[in-house]
Amino acid sequence: MLKKENRLTKRKEIDEAFKKGKSSFDKVLGVKVSKTENKINRFAIIISAKVSKKAVIRNRKKRQLREIIRHHLPELKPGFDFFILGLPAIADAQYHEIEHALLQHFRKLKILK
Repeated sequence: MLKKENRLTKRKEIDEAFKKGKSSFDKVLGVKVSKTENKINRFAIIISAKVSKKAVIRNRKKRQLREIIRHHLPELKPGFDFFILGLPAIADAQYHEIEHALLQHFRKLKILK
């Protein structure tokens, strides 16, 4: 579980990260990143019912993404808001495939230290 300080919770903040952020997409994930004045990174993870009708699957994928983020949080440059969108292919992806895809997006967006 991510700390409360690392979560984007307000609708306005999530919309801003989505609209103004630089983006990177593949078959599994979409990531949008926007620079903020905060010293911490904050994340919003969205997995819609288009991925799977079963909440169990959607929640499992969200938990996996949060764990990957928690594990790699020290490697990220500070001061960004992240909007992470799970695409339909994430339902069949394994943990290591999701981790690889997310790290590829971080590299592409030059967020890793």
